[in-house]
Amino acid sequence: MQTSNKFLPIGSLADRLGASEDWRGDSLLLRGRRQALLAGNIANADTPRYQAKDLNFADAMGQALNSTIAPKMEASSDRHFTSESVARPKSTLELAGYTDPSQPSLDNNTVDLDRERAGIAKNSILYQLAMMVYEDELKEFKDAAGDPMKAPR
Repeated sequence: MQTSNKFLPIGSLADRLGASEDWRGDSLLLRGRRQALLAGNIANADTPRYQAKDLNFADAMGQALNSTIAPKMEASSDRHFTSESVARPKSTLELAGYTDPSQPSLDNNTVDLDRERAGIAKNSILYQLAMMVYEDELKEFKDAAGDPMKAPR
């Protein structure tokens, strides 16, 4: 029996750190987008034929780290941007997919409130964890850039 790993492999993340300098920012952005999708699902829990959407964070983060380059642009001056310097960000709906219904409903609505609430709780915790990493990094930067004579001993 083969199990699928839904998490980013540690090695691949460490290998890709140079590919996207702001991977922490990408992760915060994706967590915020996922939270909006899950909240939208809850808001549409009573809408007939509404199909619940979710964001597979590992896939979306992998796409963000390996962002595709925009189509080739013709530069008539050396001051123009090149296609390598411009990448088109994906919208939330391009990254989102439909969730499989856990049980059938009479109105064909696929929102499972328990699943959505659990997803929001988990995503909130991971978002706060990512924010704490950012805050710790900012604190270290401020300490390093500050006056060494005023540093706590």
